[in-house]
Amino acid sequence: MKTVQDDTGKRYLLLKRSEHASLVRDPQSGNECYVQNDRLESVDESSALETAARTVSSPLRTLLTTVHDERTLGLLVELDERGPLSVRSLLDAYDFCESDLHGRLTVLTSAGLLEETDVDGERGYRLAEPCRTALEAIRTSAVPDEPPSAETTSDVESQ
Repeated sequence: MKTVQDDTGKRYLLLKRSEHASLVRDPQSGNECYVQNDRLESVDESSALETAARTVSSPLRTLLTTVHDERTLGLLVELDERGPLSVRSLLDAYDFCESDLHGRLTVLTSAGLLEETDVDGERGYRLAEPCRTALEAIRTSAVPDEPPSAETTSDVESQ
């Protein structure tokens, strides 16, 4: 699949090209339509998959591509729940060694998910607004992992 754009700058995913028109899909809506070939040009700066990924909001895309494990996600959730925390508080409360915590804070800050701040005269961190927006989006759509209930277990065993 290839990314193309029409003469108005709208991007599409190219599905099929014929002599006079091409079948394209709008990555935002999923709608497919034919567009005259003379109105389309190839876009080389991004792959079709990157174009498709742009249908996810920028804050959420940043969170998804930056946070690679549950501990780091949990750190962001805790900062959201507890507010800005000093580095000392983070080291005392959670099972991170100093270098591991420093590495995670550096990556999250450079991605724009955290901001450095002052907490009681010490260096600390708080969530940046894009991170808060992304966490809100995944929290409202997520259902916490729950162990199966006794009813569910007995239903499965009887089948």
